[in-house]
Amino acid sequence: MRPLTDEETKTFFEKLSHYIGENIKLLIDRPDGLYCFRYHKDRVLYSKESLMKVACNMGKDELISFGTIFGKFTKTGKFRLHVTALDFLAPYAKFKVWLKSAAEQTFLYGHHIMKSGLGRITESTEQYQGVVVYNMSDIPLGFGVAAKSTAQCRASDPMNVVVFHQADIGQYVREEDVLT
Repeated sequence: MRPLTDEETKTFFEKLSHYIGENIKLLIDRPDGLYCFRYHKDRVLYSKESLMKVACNMGKDELISFGTIFGKFTKTGKFRLHVTALDFLAPYAKFKVWLKSAAEQTFLYGHHIMKSGLGRITESTEQYQGVVVYNMSDIPLGFGVAAKSTAQCRASDPMNVVVFHQADIGQYVREEDVLT
C-alpha cells in the first residue's frame, strides 16, 4: 500500500471529476473525519485516515484490502471506476439520468440505455459527460457516459443509444457466476 504517484493522482482525479466535478474535495475532507486514497495491487482504495494508519502496520503480502475500492488502473495506465464507488459518488453527481422501470433490468444486465428507456436527464448534460444512472425512485444503479447531449436526446429516435454503460450494481451477480 502506498500513496498515489503524481501521474496516478492526475489520472484518477480526472476520472472522478468527469462524474462529480469540483466535489472531489468533499470526499477527502468530510464532517466525520479526514479520508484518503491509497494504491494497493493496481487498485485505488478509499478509507478513513485512521484505518489507513492501522493498515500500514501490515505487510504488503498479508494485506488483502482495506476501505472501499474506487477502481483499478489498467496495464496501459488508464483508470476504470468500479461500482463500489457508486455510494460515495452518487450524492455529489453533477449530471444524472433516470430510467423508466422497463429499462432498469436491461441496464442492470450491462446494456446501454436507449432513448425509449430514458425517464429524465439533467438539463445541460453535454455529450460524453459522465453521468450517474438512477431509477425513478432515486436509487443509484450505476455509471454511464452520455452518448448524446440533452438537446440531442430530445430530437433523437427512440432506438438510439443515449447513455453508454460503464458499471452497474448488477455486476456483482454477473461476476459471481464466473467465480463459481
